[in-house]
Amino acid sequence: MKAKWPALALFSVGAALAVWMNVRTPQTHQGPHAPPHVLRSLFPRNVASPETGRCAVAGYAPAAARNAGTLRSLSWAPFRRAELGWETYVPLIAHEIGSTCPPTSSGFASALARWQRSHHLRDSGEFDAEVFSRMNGVWQQARPIAMRGAGCSAPADESRLENGRPGEGYSGKSVQLTPEVFEAYRRLVRDARAQDPAIRADPRYLTIVSAYRSPARDAERCAAENNCEGIVRARCSVHGAGRAIDFYVGQAPGYDPASTADPNRLVMSRSPAYLWLVANARNYGFIPYPFEPWHWEWIGDGHESW
Repeated sequence: MKAKWPALALFSVGAALAVWMNVRTPQTHQGPHAPPHVLRSLFPRNVASPETGRCAVAGYAPAAARNAGTLRSLSWAPFRRAELGWETYVPLIAHEIGSTCPPTSSGFASALARWQRSHHLRDSGEFDAEVFSRMNGVWQQARPIAMRGAGCSAPADESRLENGRPGEGYSGKSVQLTPEVFEAYRRLVRDARAQDPAIRADPRYLTIVSAYRSPARDAERCAAENNCEGIVRARCSVHGAGRAIDFYVGQAPGYDPASTADPNRLVMSRSPAYLWLVANARNYGFIPYPFEPWHWEWIGDGHESW
């Protein structure tokens, strides 16, 4: 589906993520950064792995067990397409509830219960489709006007578009964006590469797979694919406003870097580039579309955070 505060001191990973989650104005330069190895710990090798330290919270073991049971087996359709499990969405969910504990831990369940209470839901600590629907509603409210039922975003003035610099387009691709989006993008990439050796080691990470797309040509394509209102292609694409970027955040073997296939999205959700974006992109004005790990929209100044 295609449809921006001075830098904070880093006291701890958990505090930094919580601060980032609750800001109302984006940072202008470097924001709080969660070390990649901490974010990657969200994904246990074994859903029944033992708990230790702060991720073991008394009273939430039953909820943790149920979360472990549904992590890879929940049958649901959060974006109008059947899915099995909620593992792909773990980074966004963990960020929303302010937890760096694995989703199968009682620490995660405890953080989720706090979030549920704050949103007037039953504080079971268990993840389900209703919880995700409420979270997704929060995230969608930050997206551009096209997603709020008030018509399409205004198309870009093509005379204002800038061409990307060499190396910014994925695999040498020519890309265009508005100047302010390019400025934010370049700060984001500079900081990501400076902060995360894994991102710095792969020059493909955070290059641009897709940027501005002509609304007319997009409309022709979605009509040809008979998917103008589907989850893969939207009639009102923010790409047409020159304010959306499809980042390269990895890919599963045999899949395109913008394939919506579930195995591909799961691999992307664990990549260092995607985990960095989840923890930091909002500081540069970019917000996510949860179904597509690669798709981020620039909302700039004056909008509430997601």
